[in-house]
Amino acid sequence: MQHIPAGEPQILIDLSTAIIGTDAGIFQCRLVEDATDTQPGRLPFGPFVPDQHRTMEIGLRQWVGEQVGVALGHVEQLYTFADRGRQNTTPGAPHVVSVGYLALTNQTGRQTRAWRDIYSFFPWEDWREGEPSMLADIIYPALDSWLAQHSERRESARLAFGRDGLAWGEEYVLERYELLYEAGLVAEAFADGRENAAPTPAVPGEPLQLDHRRILATAVGRLRAKLKYRPVIFDLMPLTFTLTQLQHTAETVLGVGLHKQNFRRLVEKSGFVEATGKMSKSRGRPAELFRFRHQERSERPLAGLRVSPGRLRPSDPSP
Repeated sequence: MQHIPAGEPQILIDLSTAIIGTDAGIFQCRLVEDATDTQPGRLPFGPFVPDQHRTMEIGLRQWVGEQVGVALGHVEQLYTFADRGRQNTTPGAPHVVSVGYLALTNQTGRQTRAWRDIYSFFPWEDWREGEPSMLADIIYPALDSWLAQHSERRESARLAFGRDGLAWGEEYVLERYELLYEAGLVAEAFADGRENAAPTPAVPGEPLQLDHRRILATAVGRLRAKLKYRPVIFDLMPLTFTLTQLQHTAETVLGVGLHKQNFRRLVEKSGFVEATGKMSKSRGRPAELFRFRHQERSERPLAGLRVSPGRLRPSDPSP
């Protein structure tokens, strides 16, 4: 075994987890309940202890259950984060490397204030009512001002934000956030000491501690992309659901409106759901209840719903 020489910097590994769920049309993530008026919130995270946990995922599931009491479904590793802003700046303090995870839950009864609307952190990502006005009014002017001095980043911005005739790509959540950070337009840029960042961020959106908003952006982008080739949406659903609930969940995650008839035809052709023979007990007209056909993860097909999201326009029918 290799020993670390005295005086050499030590590295600690923590597991930061973006726990995502949906509830009544709200796209939510679970924060730790220690935020204050002056201290931003943070994602749940805990240490990886090799002599106690055989794998990182085992360790993650254990302390998530202990720390925030959330039962997790789908879990996957995202990325290793070790950039400026993670480490304690105290001389001699160990450097913290965070392994980011995406975790999904269909747990209900989320009354705690620690469940937060993801679009409060990324308000420009919610297109369900059409293009957010803040893009044209705030973000694009501020970003264009920065791009005038950084022309080498212009094409990246064009692709990330779908400008100049390009389509908005729902999965480019991290790329958009990274550009706003690089341009000094979000609060974390000032907290990390970037010279071009102002104390008051130019772009709306709540900050998180350290680089947790970056981890959350990575998780949301991964989930949106994965929705198109793996049926992970069912990890966000209760055991039985109506097709309207399923569509609203897809819209909530993707941040766009979907055509009702097209979505239902897609679901029917996918073979992912089967009727339960029961009806929902809700106000208004009862609707048929369905369930996911592949309850065992090993049986899940290598395909998703392959939805083709489109931006809602005034002439579009309501989903």
